Amino acid sequence: MQDDDLSLFQAELRGVKPLKHDRADTGKPKADRKQFNTLRQAATISQGETKVDGLSDQFVIDVGAEDPLYWAGNGVQDGQMRKLKLGQIPFDGSLDLHGMSVEKARDTLWEFLAEATKLEIRCVRVTHGKAVRMDGRKPMIKSHVNTWLRQHPQVLGFSSCLAKHGGTGAVYIILKRTMMDGRDE
Repeated sequence: MQDDDLSLFQAELRGVKPLKHDRADTGKPKADRKQFNTLRQAATISQGETKVDGLSDQFVIDVGAEDPLYWAGNGVQDGQMRKLKLGQIPFDGSLDLHGMSVEKARDTLWEFLAEATKLEIRCVRVTHGKAVRMDGRKPMIKSHVNTWLRQHPQVLGFSSCLAKHGGTGAVYIILKRTMMDGRDE
């Protein structure tokens, strides 16, 4: 450097203090290992009330993203299930479970089916999504919905939808109807 440039540079650096360490301060406090372990243990203990809805997560039937779902309960006529599979039974209600946690999806599905039953709806559609994953794992919500619907007391059967209604990312569900007082059907 020339003397003129060196003197200008030194003049600009006047009052600057050198760093005492080589690590940047991100402003984020260092994690306290004891507190972290305490919070982790507390998270495993359920704080809320346990909701008993008859749906079990003890054994979940894993299904692939493109696997079609189909199940018919005892006594359901083949003709009814064939019509359901072909989309010939109109659905009167629809529910979308995309982006929900498994617990939220479970509660929402239970409430939706209870409301549909109360309103005497015969067929509904539930969109669970396919959740195609890069890591090769099976879709969680789809697998849980497949398992829960088999356990639900009001579900007679279900089948994957036609492509225009969601394909293998949704199911048509045929429900039991409890005849209301005064109906002749």
